[in-house]
Amino acid sequence: MLLTISTTHTPATDLGYLLVKHPDRVQSFATTGGTAHVFYPQADADRCTAALLLEVDPVELARPAKGHNGSALGRYVNDRPYVASSLLSVALGKVFRSALNGTSRDRTELAETPIPLEIEVPAVPCRGGTEIVERLFAPLGWTVSTTSEPLDPEFPQWGLSPYTHLRLTGTLRLAEALNHLYVLLPVLDDAKHYWVDADEVDKLLRAGEGWLGAHPERELITRRYLAGRRTLMLSALERLRSVDEVVDDAEIPTDAVERVEAAERRTPLVQLRKQAVLAALAETGATRVLDLGCGPGALLLALQSDARFTEIVGADVSDAALSMAQRRLKFDRMTDRQRARITLIQSALTYHDNRLRGFDAAVLMEVIEHVDEARLPALERAVFGHAAPGAVIVTTPNVEYNVHYETLDGHRHDDHRFEWSRAQFTAWTTRVAERFGYAVEIRPVGDNDPRTGSPTQLALFRKTATASAPPHDFARARSAVASGPERKGAL
Repeated sequence: MLLTISTTHTPATDLGYLLVKHPDRVQSFATTGGTAHVFYPQADADRCTAALLLEVDPVELARPAKGHNGSALGRYVNDRPYVASSLLSVALGKVFRSALNGTSRDRTELAETPIPLEIEVPAVPCRGGTEIVERLFAPLGWTVSTTSEPLDPEFPQWGLSPYTHLRLTGTLRLAEALNHLYVLLPVLDDAKHYWVDADEVDKLLRAGEGWLGAHPERELITRRYLAGRRTLMLSALERLRSVDEVVDDAEIPTDAVERVEAAERRTPLVQLRKQAVLAALAETGATRVLDLGCGPGALLLALQSDARFTEIVGADVSDAALSMAQRRLKFDRMTDRQRARITLIQSALTYHDNRLRGFDAAVLMEVIEHVDEARLPALERAVFGHAAPGAVIVTTPNVEYNVHYETLDGHRHDDHRFEWSRAQFTAWTTRVAERFGYAVEIRPVGDNDPRTGSPTQLALFRKTATASAPPHDFARARSAVASGPERKGAL
C-alpha cells in the first residue's frame, strides 16, 4: 500500500525536516501486520515527494488477533494488503509521529506554516460511494480528485467493491494534513483491524483537535472511527460539543477571525445553553449545586471557575464519563482546598440517593431526553421528591425547531429516547411542579423563531412548599463512600 506526500514549497526538500526522514536514505519500520518503508522518489529544490510504502505480511495479518475479518477464510482472502485502511493509518502514526504532533526541531516555524501539499493514495476503499470523499475532505480545505475502478478489472466476478485513486491538493500545515489522513482513511474504509476501546476516543479527539468539532460530518466520522460503538461515540460527541467552551478568542488566528466576521458567526447553541443555565442559577442565589447527569464535565468546568459556588457535585451513572470529567477538571493538579469544593459521584438518577439531598439547586442539562419516557416518573420522584433541591433547572431540545436543520433525519442525537414539543414540555413541567411543590417558569434558549420556537427549552423550578430534605453533610457522605466498594461513590 502506497501513500505519497509532495510539496512545491521552496526549498521543497524542507519536507524531509518536517517528516524527520532524510531524503537520501530509505528507512524501514516494523509496524502492525508488516513493514513500513519511507523513501523519496523525488527530492529537488522545486518539488519533493516522500513515499510511505506499507508492505503487509499476509501470514501476520492472518493471525486471529490481527485479521480484519473474523471468519477463518476472511483472514486469508481479503483486500487488506492492497488498500488504504487502518493498517496504513497506524503506520502513519508510528512513522511520522513528530510531524503528526506538529513539531520539528530544525524547522519549528515551518511546522506552523501552511505549505502547498499534494497527497496521493492509489487504492482507497470508500464504503458508501466516492461522493463521501468530497464530503469528508472538502470542508477541510482540500481540493479532491478521485477516479474509481475495481481492484482487478479483469475479474469483476470476485465481487470486490470499487476502489478510489485519491488525490488531495491544498495549502495546509503538514500536521493538519497528516491528522486528516490518520482519522479519515479508516473512516472511508469503515473498518478497523483491531479492537476499538475507550482509548480510541482520546486518539480521535487528539488527532481531530481544531477541525473535527466543526466538521459538518463529525457524527459520521465519529461513528465510523469508533466502529459504531454507541457508548464511545456518545462520549466523543459530548466532548466535541464542549470544545467551543474552552476556546479563548485571543488565541484564534487573525485569518480565522476575519473568516468568522465575514460569515457573521453566531454563538454556538452549546454555549448559549450553558450561559442560560448559569444565569438561572445566579437568579436562585444557589451556592451548593448538583450537576445531575454531568457526563464528561462540560458544565462542571464552568461551575468550578465561578467562585460563588462553594460546593459542586457532579453525578453520572457512567464511570467512564466521570473519569473523563476528572481529567477535564484536572483533579490531579488540584490543591486539597480545591478538591474539597468539587466532588464526582456515580449515581443513577432514577434511584433515591441520600447524597443528593439538601442542595440549593440541581441542573439536568440535556439529560431527560436520554431517559426512557416510562422511567421519567422514577427520575421525578428521585430528583424532585427525594433530593428536593431548592431549585431545579432542566433543559431539553424542542422538537418543533428540528425543521431548521436541513440534514437532520430523526432525533438530534442517536441516544435520545424522545424529543418534546413546547406543549409537551409545558405539560410535563406543570405536572411535576404541582406534584412536588414547585413553581415553574419556561424560557427559550437560542434563536426564538415565531413559528417553531427556540432550539432548546429551559424550565426553572423553584421550591414553594416546605422543603423536606435536610441540609446535607457531604463530608460525612464522602467518608462513608470511601469505606464502601471502590469506584461506586466519590471520585
